[in-house]
Amino acid sequence: MGTVIDLSKSVYEICKEHPEVVDIMKDLGFENITNPAMLKTAGRFMTIPKGASMKNIPMEKIKEAFAAKGYELKE
Repeated sequence: MGTVIDLSKSVYEICKEHPEVVDIMKDLGFENITNPAMLKTAGRFMTIPKGASMKNIPMEKIKEAFAAKGYELKE
C-alpha cells in the first residue's frame, strides 16, 4: 500500500506534505496549482474533491492517477 492522502485536507496542506502531488494534479488539469500565489490563497480552502467538481474532472480519474503514482486517497 502506498502513501495515504486525506481528501478532507486542503490542497495547500497536501502539497506541503507531498510536494510531488503538484505534478500529478497539474497533469490532471489543475494548471493553477503551479502558481505559488494560487496555492497559498485558494489552495488553503480548496480540497481535491471541490476542485474536481469545479473543473468537471471525475474523482475516479483522479484516484486512478494517484494510484498509478503509488498513492491511496482516503475520503
